[in-house]
Amino acid sequence: MKFPVRIGTRKSVMALAQTEDIAKQLSAAASELDPQIIKFETVGDSDQISKLLPHGGKGGAFVAEIRAAMLRGELHCAMHSLKDMPANEETPGLIVAATLARDPACDSLVLRKGLTLEELKKSRGKGYTIGTNAVRRAAYAKRLFPEVEVIHFRGAADSRMRKLDNREKQRMPDGSEVGPADALIMARAGIERVGFVDRIAHDFTPEEMLPAAGQGIVAVECPVHEWKTRQYLALIDNHQSRLCCDAEREVLWVLNGHCNSPIAAHSVITGDEMTLRASVLDLEGGMFIEAARTGPANRPRELGRTVGLELLDKGAAAVIEKTRPE
Repeated sequence: MKFPVRIGTRKSVMALAQTEDIAKQLSAAASELDPQIIKFETVGDSDQISKLLPHGGKGGAFVAEIRAAMLRGELHCAMHSLKDMPANEETPGLIVAATLARDPACDSLVLRKGLTLEELKKSRGKGYTIGTNAVRRAAYAKRLFPEVEVIHFRGAADSRMRKLDNREKQRMPDGSEVGPADALIMARAGIERVGFVDRIAHDFTPEEMLPAAGQGIVAVECPVHEWKTRQYLALIDNHQSRLCCDAEREVLWVLNGHCNSPIAAHSVITGDEMTLRASVLDLEGGMFIEAARTGPANRPRELGRTVGLELLDKGAAAVIEKTRPE
């Protein structure tokens, strides 16, 4: 007899691809499972205009509705991009039961057709624009491309690519429009998932643009009491991703950041050691605080706490507070 596993996910092309990967891995790990994908159109998917802050950030826009369905008993588990999951708050009754092997964590630059990277770099007076919805990417972009205007640009990865190529403007909540965008900054993993890897003009190094905490990691969350589901999900849990997840999210917990905070954290495991780097920027990218430490890979939370506290010692709390919504 097959054991059904109802997996909740967003309707976007990228989210469905990630969830199908979970289903395949579960079926391969345990033939008695019958993974069933349940699609949700979250607030963040249906509203392609507003900034995410009014919806409670990424957590409220992309995660809250699916979490509520799990807590009502409608789902056994749910797929989330780990970077979309708030780390500065607890969700009673839920637990991250699996983290998949990490995809590339870097951010990448995509250009409209006909524009080159050199032209974008030498953009003085040209009026070029870079589109992104992430405040972290926007802050870094303002440091890397001071002559380029950074604009708010919403949408799933594939729809953003369409808007870029069609030279569509981004409508704002007040009815005005910005753009069109000449370039986009997006997660490389997302670009790969929707089949546009050939459009990548540049992969940003961690020194240029440190990734968001958890970027490139797919997480599977489930109710704490779903013991059978948790046992199956443990079969697809990737140990290194789990360690990186714990270290990077501990930084967010220590900093008590919010959805409007340009905070970055990224860890790399080499042998038995983990190196963790994290940074805090102001919204304009002018203030930049960074910390990095290396420690035992099997003590990720301790390393994350150490790095987070070092950032606080360097003044990160004041920078974060300035970006906090009233």
